[in-house]
Amino acid sequence: MGFAVMSLTDAAAGRVRSIVENAGGDAKGIRLSIKKGGCAGMEYAVDLVTEANARDDLIEYQGAKVWVAPEAVLYLLGTQMDFEVTALRSGFTFRNPNQTSACGCGESVELKPADLAALAAEGNPVVRAN
Repeated sequence: MGFAVMSLTDAAAGRVRSIVENAGGDAKGIRLSIKKGGCAGMEYAVDLVTEANARDDLIEYQGAKVWVAPEAVLYLLGTQMDFEVTALRSGFTFRNPNQTSACGCGESVELKPADLAALAAEGNPVVRAN
């Protein structure tokens, strides 16, 4: 057994399914990656998947499929992806134990790679989704 890279809430799974249904055609799910940008240095990137990349980790929950880019895995270990709707905005949110700070507007974050030794010492199961 190994780590699940990340988890999805019921709301996040529902939103992913809705995105796929509304996209039609060849849409299969979404892909989550990390890119440089914003005032804090990094941003989460969410893209529609029409063709799976064999190198990505696949997270499946309640019929929702989220692929995680290989270069993002160490930054996302232990993250919970949620979907929230407020009076001012709606979107995916991330409860990420590897986040060290965020910009004031909430659009970018500073992330550190996960501490694999600490995760192993805690006895967390590690599951590769591929």
